[in-house]
Amino acid sequence: MSSEKATAIVLRVIEFSETSSVVTLFTREFGKVRGLAKGARRPKGPFESALDLLALCRIVFLRKSSDSLDLLTEAKLERRFRPAGGNLSKLYAAYYVAELLNELTDDYDPHPGLFDAADATLVSFASAGEDVASALVHFELTALRETGHLPTLAACAACGRDVEATGRVPFSQRAGGVLCKSCRSGQKQIISVSSSVIAALARMAGEDRPSSSGGGLDARTYGELRGVLNHYWTHLMGRPARMQRWLPTPVDGTSRTD
Repeated sequence: MSSEKATAIVLRVIEFSETSSVVTLFTREFGKVRGLAKGARRPKGPFESALDLLALCRIVFLRKSSDSLDLLTEAKLERRFRPAGGNLSKLYAAYYVAELLNELTDDYDPHPGLFDAADATLVSFASAGEDVASALVHFELTALRETGHLPTLAACAACGRDVEATGRVPFSQRAGGVLCKSCRSGQKQIISVSSSVIAALARMAGEDRPSSSGGGLDARTYGELRGVLNHYWTHLMGRPARMQRWLPTPVDGTSRTD
């Protein structure tokens, strides 16, 4: 077994025994890692209370050669996650980020760009005044691009011809993007999306980071855009995301009331 060091975001913590936990982490260097943290639940130990959900930490672990869990031997806290002002929308959005990272990625398949995007998104959720809806959508599009699932938003997903971006545009979850009028016939799992939402998705997908110029999403655009992404994630994962119903609503893009 070789000893490895990495920077990690804690995605999941499950009690294993009175003193130990099974931890799922998304690391910048190795991708997703699952390990047994012996003594993690003791008040004093090698983990120094670093294994909190969504915490950023430096870890040391022994990589197993078989399918068994790796052995986490040390964790040093770099930053805890605390949503600004105790904002529940930001907390639920952060849980959603963790869920997507866990569902989208495979063990030992590193995506440093995705790690950096997730880390920056969590930092934004911990900052006052940040637009949680826009930051979340930007992360989702980055996650889709990094994992090879970003839908086509300008060319037809079936034939490759440019799609006329006026009125409403057919979007195929199965084909993976917008369709031209010729390819629309006979396709399944089609939703009709306004051209303004397609344009917003294309613009945000092309940004390295969320725009700081105040160009946030208005309620109508965000509401429809949220629906498109929810349908697309459901198709990719085979089920709705568990945190989907708790995401920011189109009422104001920042809060949810039930």
